Amino acid sequence: MPTNHSNRSARQPLYTAQERARRDATKWTLVQGILAPVQFVAFGISLILVVRFMMTGDGYGAATISIIVKTALLYLIMVTGAIWEKEVFGQYLLAPAFYWEDVFSFAVIALHSAYILALLADAMSPMGLMVLALSAYLSYVINAAQFLRKLRLARLDQAVRA
Repeated sequence: MPTNHSNRSARQPLYTAQERARRDATKWTLVQGILAPVQFVAFGISLILVVRFMMTGDGYGAATISIIVKTALLYLIMVTGAIWEKEVFGQYLLAPAFYWEDVFSFAVIALHSAYILALLADAMSPMGLMVLALSAYLSYVINAAQFLRKLRLARLDQAVRA
């Protein structure tokens, strides 16, 4: 007997027409569009420096500075992202369309913040700090993938509308 696929519920669009209009009108969309790749480049450079230090023992200072820069960019993109979410969805965080991305972002921020606190408190060895940084970076990659998936879904929604 053939399967009837028409009974499956269709995925809801990521944005309503009003949310899409607000998204397209706000300057914070452009800010996010600029900060996301800048943060990714900082992540890539930092990852190389961290791995280099872990493999050779050289470049601890450069690796540390790169992690601080990456973390500062993370804080900036999270604050501006919350402003973007408020303008588009009417709430600063945990809007239904980005609920799980925001929840996971809290873990990303917590791990990056733990690195900064451990660094300032001199609470871990340099190698321990680098392991913590790599843990934070892994969480960042997962979170970035979540957001890229949403970007793709938004583009698919737009293609369906067109």
